[in-house]
Amino acid sequence: MVMRKLVLLTLAIVFSGIMMAQQSGPAISWEKTVHDFGTFNEADGIQTAIFEFTNTGDKPLFLTNVKASCGCTATDYTKEPVQPGAKGYVKASYNPKNRPGKFSKQITVTTNEFQPTSIVRITGEVIPAAPQPEGEK
Repeated sequence: MVMRKLVLLTLAIVFSGIMMAQQSGPAISWEKTVHDFGTFNEADGIQTAIFEFTNTGDKPLFLTNVKASCGCTATDYTKEPVQPGAKGYVKASYNPKNRPGKFSKQITVTTNEFQPTSIVRITGEVIPAAPQPEGEK
């Protein structure tokens, strides 16, 4: 019985070590992963959302690629390494011109984290601009 307890204790320690080893390195923790612009007018122009994150890991976090799902959304992001405990951002700017109606766009963020791909999303609804008479375009 003592031998069995010793074996179980040893296995628990080994598995704990494996789990802790997998958790070391950079880790991205998003403040939010969806931003809803709500309803806005096409004439309001470009709408921008900022997604902030913290590196909750123990190694520097690098954003290696940030890509929007379509050309209607421009991106910007923290280019320098994000140190453990520090914050960074991903910015998504949606251009509603000639895009009336509801939208949902995804931004794929690639990092050097254990699970390297994160998805953030922008949503909203564009109210179309009033049509202009032929001679006023």
